[in-house]
Amino acid sequence: MTTEGAATASNHPRGLYFLTVTELAERFSYYGMVSLLPLYLGQELLLPGHAEKVIGLAGLRALFEFGGPMSNLAFASLIVGWYGGLVYFTPIIGGWIGDRWLGIKRAVILGIVLMSMGHLAMTYDQTFLIAGLLLILGSGFLKGNISAQVGTLYPAAAESLRDRGYAIYSTGINFGAVTGPVAVGTVAAIYGWHTGFGLATALMLVALAFYLAGLRHFPATTVRKFDQSGTPAMTSEERGRAMAIVALIALIAPIQAAYAQIWNIGIVWIDQRVDLVSPLGAVPASWFVSLDSVGSILIAAPLVALWARQARAGTEPTSIAKIAIGAALIGASALLLATGALLAGNEGRVSVLWVLAGYIGMGIGFMWYWPVMLALVSRVAPVQVKSTLMGGAFLALFAGSLLMGWVGSYYDQLSGAQFWLLDASIGLGAALAIALARRPLEAMLDATPPAVLQLAT
Repeated sequence: MTTEGAATASNHPRGLYFLTVTELAERFSYYGMVSLLPLYLGQELLLPGHAEKVIGLAGLRALFEFGGPMSNLAFASLIVGWYGGLVYFTPIIGGWIGDRWLGIKRAVILGIVLMSMGHLAMTYDQTFLIAGLLLILGSGFLKGNISAQVGTLYPAAAESLRDRGYAIYSTGINFGAVTGPVAVGTVAAIYGWHTGFGLATALMLVALAFYLAGLRHFPATTVRKFDQSGTPAMTSEERGRAMAIVALIALIAPIQAAYAQIWNIGIVWIDQRVDLVSPLGAVPASWFVSLDSVGSILIAAPLVALWARQARAGTEPTSIAKIAIGAALIGASALLLATGALLAGNEGRVSVLWVLAGYIGMGIGFMWYWPVMLALVSRVAPVQVKSTLMGGAFLALFAGSLLMGWVGSYYDQLSGAQFWLLDASIGLGAALAIALARRPLEAMLDATPPAVLQLAT
């Protein structure tokens, strides 16, 4: 690579920092909007005087109520679940279009523009569902292409520098995930829901400005033409590995469902039942969406050090064992929330300390299962289907989000303690299932401990 700002043996290319700030701004807007969504639906949009104004909402409700009428809270939970799921489904399509038709640069620009329009549409009740559609499509084009673009900045021989570049990029993602809910939640608490969504719009425009400013620092890319004619067919051993990965993806889905509940019903429960009074006044419930990312950031370096020490001693758990541990940590974190709800009783307020411990614990558990899953797939997937299975791994997040929304729809039929016990049972049940399947899966995968740790999605 000889263009201006190219990577050298010791320096990162300038384009990395433009991509990092672009994705930081996008994650800021995404997590900021998500932190408001469950509360906005339950406290304003689905109430009389608002719901009838939303284009297409009556039809969507009729579709979701095919089995009978449901409460506003249940309807809101399903909306959040489907939105979160489709956000992780469309990158597979967006990446395919970027690779084969638009090219990744144009695909990223289109994604940012669509998301900017979506956040802007979110500032009006009438266009809520249109906003959701624009955000889902935009995320597909953006998320499906921008992460891959980081790798194109580095020459093939710069493997170590590329790994560090992705670490810088992931840090930007996590910084956006932490600051977005705090900033957007604060603005919404002071000036109203739509002003909060407007701040998310502004950050998407910042993302667009940074990406356009960095275009000259990105290497030229072409639309890839794929020809599989020279690729040998998979052997029976390779087909077995592919099947094992598909099975593991299915086992990841309930873990994600238990984890993602903190962004859905978790925020509603905090707003309703948790003592949010502080010396500086009441803390917005939306702020708590940041806590799991804080937990992930805090545990990253100690976890890498722990695994390195275990590797030297020959005691490092295998990849699948780590995923089982992550599922158990997710279940245990939900048990902390259930304990707080149980101690508070039906009328009392839950201590915020239980919430802090549970949410940070969820972020720690996430680091044990999701980055390890991606590293495992990238290492053992047969080359003929590696890209397909890497994209397919995100279907676990899609399915997990749908399951999360369905489970959340039963929240108003249970006490807080019962609901979090149900959430814990999903995580712990997944841990047990993975533990029982570990040996046959490892025999098919020939799994070894991963060497790659990423911080966020």
